[in-house]
Amino acid sequence: MANWYHYAAALALAAAPSLGASAQEDGSVPDQTALAQQQVVLEADYVYELSEENSIVAEGNVEALYDGRILRADKLIYNRTTERVRATGNVVIIDTDGTQQFSDEVEVGSNLADGYAIGYSARLPDGATIVANSAIRQADGINAMDQVIYTACPICEGKGKTPTWSLRARRAVLDQESQMISYRDAVLEVMGIPVFYFPYLAHPDPSSDRRSGLMIPSAGVSSKLGAFYQQPYYWAISDSSDLTISPMVSENVNPMLELDYRKRFYSGAININTSITHEQDFDSDGVKFGDAKWRGHLYGSGRFAISPEWQWGFGVETQTDDLYDRRYDIAGQMEKRGLYQSQPRRLLSQIYAVGQGDSYYTDLSLLSLQGLRATDTDGSLPTVTPMFFGEKYWDFGSFGFASVNASTAILRRDVGQDSQRVSVGAEWSDYKILPGGFTFEPFAEVRSDYYQLDKDASGEDNVTRVVGNAGTRIAYPLVRPGKVVDIMLEPEVMAAWGTSNSNNSAIPNEDSLLFESDETLLFQANATTGYDLYDGDGKISAGLTARAVWKEGPELSATVGRRWRSRSDAAFNPASNLDGTSADWVASATADFGNPLRVDTRVRLDDDGLGLNRIDARFTTQTKRFRGTGQYYKINETVSPTGTPDEGMFLSGEVRVTERYSIVFGQLRDITENRNAQKQIGIAYEDECSRIELVYSRSELTDRTLGPSENIQVRFSLKTLGKFGSDEFD
Repeated sequence: MANWYHYAAALALAAAPSLGASAQEDGSVPDQTALAQQQVVLEADYVYELSEENSIVAEGNVEALYDGRILRADKLIYNRTTERVRATGNVVIIDTDGTQQFSDEVEVGSNLADGYAIGYSARLPDGATIVANSAIRQADGINAMDQVIYTACPICEGKGKTPTWSLRARRAVLDQESQMISYRDAVLEVMGIPVFYFPYLAHPDPSSDRRSGLMIPSAGVSSKLGAFYQQPYYWAISDSSDLTISPMVSENVNPMLELDYRKRFYSGAININTSITHEQDFDSDGVKFGDAKWRGHLYGSGRFAISPEWQWGFGVETQTDDLYDRRYDIAGQMEKRGLYQSQPRRLLSQIYAVGQGDSYYTDLSLLSLQGLRATDTDGSLPTVTPMFFGEKYWDFGSFGFASVNASTAILRRDVGQDSQRVSVGAEWSDYKILPGGFTFEPFAEVRSDYYQLDKDASGEDNVTRVVGNAGTRIAYPLVRPGKVVDIMLEPEVMAAWGTSNSNNSAIPNEDSLLFESDETLLFQANATTGYDLYDGDGKISAGLTARAVWKEGPELSATVGRRWRSRSDAAFNPASNLDGTSADWVASATADFGNPLRVDTRVRLDDDGLGLNRIDARFTTQTKRFRGTGQYYKINETVSPTGTPDEGMFLSGEVRVTERYSIVFGQLRDITENRNAQKQIGIAYEDECSRIELVYSRSELTDRTLGPSENIQVRFSLKTLGKFGSDEFD
């Protein structure tokens, strides 16, 4: 904002006639590189000398080029006596980065340390504009401006047009040493209306590194918290660490303090998010009950390199109350913070090590779970100490690929059954192309499991079993290139025979409670996803994959197939799609038309009559006037893990009504219960420098003492200043 003094002072160097002569009079050789850097190319209609004033004047279409920078003015005067340069009349300075600065008058001394500009304005590379009645540079590096206006909006599109937002201040000071800009009596105006007044406001110079300071606050009205205000403060502790301190005050409850800490090390990084408050429980209307106590949460993660092939890390998720995160709208419960990701309303803490080389992979982890669901019993969720998996594999060339693996899972509970499992196994496979274009993939696998159990719960002290499968996959890929579209078809069959009676009723099912044999597992000999259940006996799978790719257009693909078993296994329930001797038909399809539309669909059709048992369809679209995402899902009670049907729909998007105004909407519809679980609708205004939304939202979700809630919120984001408000459902 205050580089104008460099350009004007540079002209003093070029205007001084003794610059080149002094270097020759003492007999020394001038530094040609330095002279080239100091040289100014000056063009003007007239250049003349005022002898009485000892001045040189350039007048009429003055343009000076210095070190890639350009200065234009109506008139430029260099006074040899005072060694000051003054440019007047439509002064324009263009920097090498594209910054344009304007002034009615600029004057600076030859020492480059002080000067002033009258009627100053600047257009910055990011599109922002700053205007001031006057700008003064002092010798100590302090640059002061009076009657300042700053905005990132275009202000010259039409006569008298008001920018969407602007920051006005009585005075602004740029400290070049601290790289901070401070304002006195600053007012933030939106649509020409004063919104916030700040007696004092400061932020880092846009050209500076990250700096400590206040961030954009969050404020609103919640049915739980009442009116609330949260003010983050960003503390740049060092080049490799920072801390965001965010105290929140509320109408209905006591203050809450939230902290976000980040630090990078030479070998890794950590991220910590935590909060603390001293308060009673409260419901969705802000009514308190119970005793006041210290409450809070802690979410954190870290990962570090031990060597090029080995890393270790941790993830921590814990909170004092089941509903703490929902009461205070704490985000981040479903983020992945390590090797494993938690389930909805379950917190997972873990510490782990993982190694991977050219021919091996292994991981070791300790896991602890905390339940947040109403049905969770304290102590019933296990602590895993430890969980281990390791695999070593070999490439035997024409003899195929082989691997050996080992796995352990030791589960401890305060309430319920403990279990310990150790497994070792081996796998082999090969891939051949047969005459005629058929692909032939034989395979075999074997695994031995040992379980140490609680006899009071399972009836046995320990269980040992050996399971395995052997078979082959045969496919016939067909490709038909075309001028307009390429078509590919690939029928495939998998046949395998495995061990019978693989599942012992004494073995507790810990890792295969929720799984389904779908199209992604259609050609796997063992279609289970864990260790406790095993898909043995004889089985055959058959399917067809088709794909059509237009040269410059859409892409369509689909897979459909079915699985048959030699006998039924009572260990598999209907939800798994492995019960009985014939599985349901499974299929997936994708229609990709680029931005206008993409549809992904997965279905499960009943093996008797092809009735729809499950469908999950998702779409995304983006056009000039509309963008949106949607999902429709339905599951029949016969294949539902809970035994009850479930059907719903989610929609979220934006419809552009005019060039500036849009309607935003979102809805989570529970069709089974005939209610809108969540919904929001609002209006948005957006231009080159800002986005403003007025949104009404309501949630019908209930969880014990928390019930339906609604709010009306204003959200806006200002280019170069940040965002205000949240787009999360309350």
